[in-house]
Formats: sequence, C-alpha cells, structure tokens
Amino acid sequence: MDAAGRKTTVDHWDDAWSAAPRMRLPSSLNVAVRDLQRLLKEHVRPGMRFLEIGCAPGKMLAWVASALHADVSGLDYSEPGLAYARQLFSALQLHGDLRCEDLFATSFQPESFDVVFSAGVIEHFDDPRPIVEQHVALAKPGGTVLITIPNYGGMYRRVQHRFDRDNLSIHNLAIMKPGALEALAPGGVRSARAYPAGRLSPWLVNFDRRWPRPVALAVAGVLNGVGLLQPLDIAALSPMLVLELQR
Repeated sequence: MDAAGRKTTVDHWDDAWSAAPRMRLPSSLNVAVRDLQRLLKEHVRPGMRFLEIGCAPGKMLAWVASALHADVSGLDYSEPGLAYARQLFSALQLHGDLRCEDLFATSFQPESFDVVFSAGVIEHFDDPRPIVEQHVALAKPGGTVLITIPNYGGMYRRVQHRFDRDNLSIHNLAIMKPGALEALAPGGVRSARAYPAGRLSPWLVNFDRRWPRPVALAVAGVLNGVGLLQPLDIAALSPMLVLELQR
C-alpha cells in the first residue's frame, strides 16, 4: 500500500533472510528473545488463535506454538523468509498456517484472532496508522493487539547514530515515544496504552559497523549478559516500545 509510505522494500527483507537460520527454537539466553517471551506469556493462552505479522523466519511464532500451545498463523511478504519459517515448522513438527502475503491484501479473514502480534514492522512506514488499523481489523472483538517497535527514542538512538546512522533512516523515529505510539490507536478500540519494556539489550546497535567483528561480538555478549541479570525493567534502558490495544 503506497499510501502508507514503506521505508523498506521486499528486496530488503529477502536480503535480510538470505542466510538460513538454525532449525531450532529461539534461545532465551538472548535478552531480546526473553523480553518478547515475557510479553507474550502475559497475553497468550493454550488454544488461542494467534497471528504474527512479519513472522519470518518463524522463530518466535514456533516458540508460541511449542511453549504456549496456541493455534498459530503467520504472515510475511518475503518469500525466502517465509520459506525458512515453513522449514522450521517442519523440522520441529509444528503446525502453523503460514502465508506469503502483503498485509494489505491478506486472505486471513477479519476478526479471526485472539491475539495479533508484530515485532519491528510498523516503524518501517512513514504513516503507520493504516497498518495499525489492519492489525486491529484481524483481531476478534475482545481480542488483543500487541505491536512492538525498537526504542530508538533515547539512549539507543544516540548510540546507533554513532555506529550505523544509515540504519536509522529506515525507521520512523517520530513514533518512538509512548505518547506518539499511543496516538496511532484507531477509533473503536476499547483501550490503548503504550509503554517501554524489556531489559538492557545490545541488539539494537550495529557495533560491527565501526568495530572489528570479534570486538563487536564480545561487547554485545557482555551487554547481553548484563541484560539477562537485570532484575527489573528500567524505562531508560528498555529496548522496545509496546503498543497494546484491546478491541
């Protein structure tokens, strides 16, 4: 949908998924993975219909199916990324309804899902409102929409600007404050709130753009360990913002 002003192309995501991921569930030793798992555990129950928008390469969706026992579906418009998701589900003997489609022309029926989730999708649009509306349209009345974006509104933005400012250009930085994110909620939702979440994470910063790869990996490993040991969320250190909508 051109009116939404995509800041990335399908070629960008095809390239992003050009390397095959390991055929296993995501590791909870990665603080970014653990943050998402903690969020989803609060909202997903066995038997719920769960949709992930932008699901490639399928790791988190597979975890929801395996650990939370939801009835999962996934949508992505990158064919290589979706192919990896299908391979992963097959390797893990999991069932999921995985469709390579554009969200604005999806064959999933409106009002079909108890939980509609995306991570790192809406910030790649100049105007995210239409895509947020599509999330809500796919949720059942009474259902939940969970949208997460990277928190490039404070500390992480300043550090990433030093290491990889070009990466920031494919993100809509204007929505990276809780108030701006909450303002994207369409009319008709029962409730909307936006908040920072998660523990200190190195994975929002491309250290390897300026430092030798071994050094970058060592620094990221240390910071990841600090995040795993952090007992509570601290807003200034939270690597993601969450938009939580109740339909």
